[in-house]
Amino acid sequence: MTKYREIIRLAGLNLSQSNIALSCNVSKTTVNKTIKAAKAINLAWPLDPKLTDDALAKMLFQEKADTSAVSHKRMPDYEYIRKEFLRNGVNKKLLWTEYLEECKCLFL
Repeated sequence: MTKYREIIRLAGLNLSQSNIALSCNVSKTTVNKTIKAAKAINLAWPLDPKLTDDALAKMLFQEKADTSAVSHKRMPDYEYIRKEFLRNGVNKKLLWTEYLEECKCLFL
């Protein structure tokens, strides 16, 4: 899990985003997005000790947390794939092509 609390703490100490990324073992993009989100909601160090890491993540990235619960991706039918592989002439590329065609029909 991303250490949002540590990123905000180090940003409060005026460390560079590169140093924060190295220290927290995250990308510079993650540091940048976290700092921008914290500034957008006027969140600065020191944080309330009662604020949990999960609550902090939801405060920073509310819209991301809301959309991650709903997925519109269709999972492949693995039982069908297993049976198809037993037939002669069936390979991964053929099944992948069929899968793409099915998905394309769903969105037309």
